[in-house]
Amino acid sequence: MRLSTVILPIDRWREGGRDKWRRAEELGFHAAYTYDHLSWRTFRDGPWFGAVPTLTAAAAATERLRLGTLVTSPNFRHPVTLAKELISLDDVSGGRVTLGIGAGGTGFDATALGQEPWTPRERADRFAEFVPLLDRLLTEDSVSYQGDFYAAHEARGIPGCVQRPRLPFAVAATGPRGLRLAARHGQAWVTTGDPKLYENGTPEQSVHAIRGQLERLADACAERGRDVAELEKILLTGFTPDRARPLASLDAFVDFAGRHTELGFTEIVLHWPVPDSDFAVDQKIFERIAMEASAQLS
Repeated sequence: MRLSTVILPIDRWREGGRDKWRRAEELGFHAAYTYDHLSWRTFRDGPWFGAVPTLTAAAAATERLRLGTLVTSPNFRHPVTLAKELISLDDVSGGRVTLGIGAGGTGFDATALGQEPWTPRERADRFAEFVPLLDRLLTEDSVSYQGDFYAAHEARGIPGCVQRPRLPFAVAATGPRGLRLAARHGQAWVTTGDPKLYENGTPEQSVHAIRGQLERLADACAERGRDVAELEKILLTGFTPDRARPLASLDAFVDFAGRHTELGFTEIVLHWPVPDSDFAVDQKIFERIAMEASAQLS
């Protein structure tokens, strides 16, 4: 089981931003991700920097750490321009990029470009078109396509990704259509648990719900004749009924991680501590977990 972190893009690069990414590598995290939003929740009226420039800077500041988004969505992205940015980022990083990708939601990104929020059906429809087109743009030298929502005309993808045939996709999905996309295009699958349980559910109910998600993922893979074991399973923490309690101590985290490792997760992602927020945990405990937990879970 690998430990990774997600670093919110809220710090000026020379005023703590760079130091966090370098420290993530020093602590031995497998990967460090960031959110790909224009703004996000309670951080809306504060500093919030772009994901791709942040990851490009992080690539230059680190050597071994994998980098990625958790997650990019179609809310304000187009496959053609996104593919060009990802090919460039993968090149700068020397092939250390994972694209976390999801259907998006109803937050600030959904209306920032002046559009009306998409319905759940339209988000799913767009996602089902976005992912296969992005796959082609990252693996083919030239792509032309005309769909219901996206188009490409002789879009060039030269020289392609450093990682072949392309950088890996970590598909965030819990519904049937998204799970089928994960089974078809994903090298990893991402979940935050069942959002309906966040406010009033119990940790036991959460584990049960996630087990059901994993079973449905296995069914989606079986439909495609694919072994679900081929996919990495990533849990982004902080959104289950446990909230921040697993980061209260090393023992608490090992217990939490152990229960989810038994479900089949291969990577668990922790939020880098942010004071005065939902992610306000003790930095020393967080770093101890980063350095010691994996050995206890092996």
